[in-house]
Amino acid sequence: MTSTTAYLCSRVFDGEKIHANAALLVEDGKVAGLLSADQVPVGVETVDLGDGILAPGLIDLQVNGGGGLMLGDAETVDDIERICAAHVSLGTTALTPTLITDTPEVTRKVVDLGIAAWSRGVKGFHGLHLEGPHLFAGRKGAHDPNLIRPLNREDMALYQRAARELPSLIMTVAPETVPPEQMRELADAGIHISLGHSGATYRQCKTAAEAGASMVTHLFNAMSPLQHREPGLVGAALDLGALNVGIIADGVHVDPVAMRVALKSKTGPGRIFIVTDAMSQTGTHVTSFFLGGREIFRRDGTLTLEDGTLAGADIDLPASLKFLTGTLELPVEAALAMATSDPADILGRPLGRFEEGYPADFVQLGNAYEVEGVWIAGEQFSNT
Repeated sequence: MTSTTAYLCSRVFDGEKIHANAALLVEDGKVAGLLSADQVPVGVETVDLGDGILAPGLIDLQVNGGGGLMLGDAETVDDIERICAAHVSLGTTALTPTLITDTPEVTRKVVDLGIAAWSRGVKGFHGLHLEGPHLFAGRKGAHDPNLIRPLNREDMALYQRAARELPSLIMTVAPETVPPEQMRELADAGIHISLGHSGATYRQCKTAAEAGASMVTHLFNAMSPLQHREPGLVGAALDLGALNVGIIADGVHVDPVAMRVALKSKTGPGRIFIVTDAMSQTGTHVTSFFLGGREIFRRDGTLTLEDGTLAGADIDLPASLKFLTGTLELPVEAALAMATSDPADILGRPLGRFEEGYPADFVQLGNAYEVEGVWIAGEQFSNT
C-alpha cells in the first residue's frame, strides 16, 4: 500500500532555492513532490517540523573516518557502518569514506569491504574515495611518505573492479606521479579523478584534466600554490572549468579571505563544494588518536601531528555551513548547494535535490545549523 507523508517547514531548500512555508511530499521512501504548505491534499499525513530549514541530506566526498575508527582500520562491514552512522547522525546522508595512503593489502581490504557495504545497503554509504597512494611525496601532508608509490597494473585492475562494483569511486592522484595515459584509463573505467597532494605545474594539471581528471582535493592544502609566474594546481583548480574543487570550510585549513577569492574567481561549469576531511574523532569526545602509528592531537578545533602538520579537520558539514553563511557571509542557498546538489551532480547520482523519484534523504537544520532530524529513504535515522 502506498504511504504518503507531507513534511512541513518554514523554509525548504530544494537543492537550488528556498521555498517559504513549503511541504515535502514523501511516498514509499521517495520524493513525491514539493508544494506550498497550504496545498497539501486532504487526507495526507502531515509532520509539522516548524521553524528552521528542511534540506536534502548533506553529501561529503572526503571522510577519513568517524565514530572512533579510521577507514583503514575497518575490518568488517559493521565497521564501515559505524563510520557512516557517525556522519549520518550529523546530517550527512551520503558519503564516500576515504582511505588515506596505505599499503596495497589495506587498500584491497577496504575496496572489498566497500563493495560488501554497498551490497548490504549500509545507510549513508555511496562509494569510496582513495586519497593516495599515488601522490607526490613533496606535498605529502599527513600521509606516510614511505607508502607513496607509482601506480602499477595490479593497482589498475583493482581500481577498475572497484569502479564496476561500487556506486562511486573517487581517486586523489598527483599528475606528476600518474601520467596522462593512466589518467585516461582510470577515467574510462568511470573513476572520478581528483588532483591533490601535488606540486604540479599548471600545464601538468591542464594535461591531466584533458586526460579525464575532473576534481581537485582540498583546495590550497598540500598543493603547488598560485604564483604570478607559475599558477600551479591552485591556479589550475580555479581557471579550468572542467575541474570541480573541494575545500575544507573550517577557517583553519584555508583563510576566509582566500576562500572568498576562490569562490569569486572559480571558472565554470566546475564548482567549489565543501568537504570535512573528517577523521576518526567525528562523533566522539576523544582528544587524540592514531594514524599509521603516528599520534594525532585534537586541540582547539584542529587536528595535528606532533610537529604541527594539519591531519584532517575537526568539523562537520553543518558547522561548515554555519562558517560559510556567518564568517564568509555567503547566501544560504549558495552554501547549502555546496553541500548538497553540487557534490551530487559531481558524482552523477540522484541525490542532493528534492526531485520526484529521488530517494527521500533529508535533514532538518535549526536556524544556527544544528541538526534536529535526519531521514534516509523517508525513515528517521537514529544512531543507537
